[in-house]
Amino acid sequence: MKRYLTLAFLLIFLLLMPFLAPAHAEGWGAWSIIPPLVAISLAFISKNVVVSLFIGIFSGAYLIALQSGSVFSGILRAFVLMTREFVAALSDPWNAGIVVQTFTIGGLIALISVMGGTRAIAEKLAKRARTAASAQIYTWLMGIFIFFDDYANLLTVGPIMRPVMDKMKVSREKLAFIIDSTAAPIADIALISTWIGYELGLIKHAYAAIGVEANAYHVFIQTIPYRFYSLIILFFIVVSALSRRDFGPMLKAERRARLEGKVVADGAQIMSAVDTERLQVLAKGKLRVSNALVPVLTLIIGAFAALFYNGYTNILAGSDTELVALVRGPFSFTVFRECFSAANASIALTQSAILASLVAIFMGWSRRIFGLRDAVDAWIKGAGGMVITVTILILAWSLSGVIGKLGAADYLVGIISGKIPPFLLSAVIFIFGALISFATGTSYGTMGILMPLAVPLAYAVSPEPVFLYMCIAAVLSGAIFGDHCSPISDTTILSSMGAACDHIAHVNTQIIYAIPVAFIAILICFIPTALGLPVWISLLLGAAVVAGLIYTFGRHPEDPMPAKKMMKK
Repeated sequence: MKRYLTLAFLLIFLLLMPFLAPAHAEGWGAWSIIPPLVAISLAFISKNVVVSLFIGIFSGAYLIALQSGSVFSGILRAFVLMTREFVAALSDPWNAGIVVQTFTIGGLIALISVMGGTRAIAEKLAKRARTAASAQIYTWLMGIFIFFDDYANLLTVGPIMRPVMDKMKVSREKLAFIIDSTAAPIADIALISTWIGYELGLIKHAYAAIGVEANAYHVFIQTIPYRFYSLIILFFIVVSALSRRDFGPMLKAERRARLEGKVVADGAQIMSAVDTERLQVLAKGKLRVSNALVPVLTLIIGAFAALFYNGYTNILAGSDTELVALVRGPFSFTVFRECFSAANASIALTQSAILASLVAIFMGWSRRIFGLRDAVDAWIKGAGGMVITVTILILAWSLSGVIGKLGAADYLVGIISGKIPPFLLSAVIFIFGALISFATGTSYGTMGILMPLAVPLAYAVSPEPVFLYMCIAAVLSGAIFGDHCSPISDTTILSSMGAACDHIAHVNTQIIYAIPVAFIAILICFIPTALGLPVWISLLLGAAVVAGLIYTFGRHPEDPMPAKKMMKK
């Protein structure tokens, strides 16, 4: 009943838009955040991400259409604008590359599964990961190992560790949280990753805007200790796993998995690249770990090689003569870093996924596990399992396009342009980065919007280099926190897919963990550091508060529930 009332309210609201919305696009103001608010609210209420995104996109397109049409013609124009956004989302080379990469990795996962590789690794790790705690730590370590790209992390770690976590009766919600928390946070602080080129570019242009010469890579490294949210959330996973304590919705999910043996809730809408449990394992006899290890290593090593080569060719095709001379000179860490930064990650990772798929097909054929027809069928089934994920990604990208046309991010950024005390500036930047990222579902977009504002603003308040480092870190980590929590974020969506978890269940359980960590980052780290506390002391205090939080409010899933709660249940 609640859902029908919500839909009825939205319908009435859309009909009233012509009378409430501003007459000119320049006056969008708070109306510009209507589409993301509609999409996010509906996602939590209806539990249907596709419908929520669709209605959010339509509401934004309808607002735009009303500028040059009546109520009824606006509906038709909104439909046209919405379909154009769908096409534009797929026309973008980066987005198209991500779609192809997603399909290809889905096929690769299917091949590894039918070769028995996934089961072999699960059995091998299960001998080492003899408890739920050790299984979570192995997942955390694997997430850190695949540090160079968040998408590759999500689409690799989740499917490989899923059988192990299932055997240890760890909920899919906990798996999704771990891989989500070791994807973007790791890629964001890694010295070499697919993120660093974009971030270095933002830092370089921001410093140029204030007339200060600076080595962007040096600045990037200096900001790492101030990425409080990313660092603390990584520590949170370890403490939660080793202490075997959870709280909030995650505790409920873990109790369900541990006591009832249900890693997913009844009626859950599971997102998965490929249902590995339904794929027939064609390998006969002893299962081999190499059937998974070799393709996965090919994916990782191939990604490094493809990123280097792609960046190398991009530099040579560019007009920066100094950079061209550098990469043509002796090989060094600097050359590797610059090539990695200049690479198109979507193309390079697609190439590595295709190469890994070919290696898996050859291995399965040479070991007489399957014929070419069976291999192609398995690959197609795995790629086909990605349709729902790709659909949601396209809708999320389309919503981002509509939001951009309405100027929602500019409206939010404009709010912080007033006078702010220096000790609060980094915290405020973090908060607004989180809000923009949560509303738009993109960390990259948030970084691009806030960085040009944050650096000049911080420089005007205090030209001290450390103060600038902290404010830059606030932009980067705030964008990740908002993206981490948003149900319309592509990384959140891919986390649900990689863990084969209900998407809204993942969002509901993760946000209760992410918000306290964000508060700790603000109150224990950003503000005290801005007041003069050494950064390493702030980090230690943040870690101590996290441990105290988990031990105070966390409970072991197998511990008996308090009498009052049992009566309510």
